[in-house]
Amino acid sequence: MTELDTEIVELGEASTERPAPGELTEAGLEALLFVAERPLSRREIASIAGVDAATVDARLGDLEVSLRNRGIRLLSAGDRIELATAPEVGALIARYVGADAVRLSPAGLETLAIVAYRQPVTRAAVERIRGVDSDHTLRSLLHRRLVVELGRSNAPGRPILYGTAFEFLERFGLESLDDLPPLDADVAARLAEEGGVALLPLDEEIDEVPTGA
Repeated sequence: MTELDTEIVELGEASTERPAPGELTEAGLEALLFVAERPLSRREIASIAGVDAATVDARLGDLEVSLRNRGIRLLSAGDRIELATAPEVGALIARYVGADAVRLSPAGLETLAIVAYRQPVTRAAVERIRGVDSDHTLRSLLHRRLVVELGRSNAPGRPILYGTAFEFLERFGLESLDDLPPLDADVAARLAEEGGVALLPLDEEIDEVPTGA
């Protein structure tokens, strides 16, 4: 083997080396979330980086602070994490992607608000609150990826449970569901009364939909 062949082999081996597990830098976390084709859970990040949950939380906190004055934000929905454009640049991005042409009807906004505040919630619960059939409206929100199916309730009939998607956070400029404005006391009481199955804790109430279902 010539000297040139040896250098080529060494170069090829170096290019296939993977970073050693057990370390997660802020830059590494940002890059991982950037290339991810879907939101990642804290558990997935920890597994990929070979670190514990405390390290993941620490790096997420560092990254969130670093991004505050930039055009990208760190979004979280439950245990899922994703990068998204900052709310203040929304109008500019909308002109580029044409998102400003998409408008929600009053029925769509009302249904979306109920799902956002009562999730996980069944279609029946949404319809009890609204007083009208909401099948078409829910399907429209699903099509626009503002609402997603979270799983099925353990209640009789095992109805589907709905919640908001990351697109909902991006569309309304929220970094997490904790940023939702507080409800009027009377409205909150009505939602709690009519929510039905959604009153149970999430982990006790639903069976998750398998990936790809």
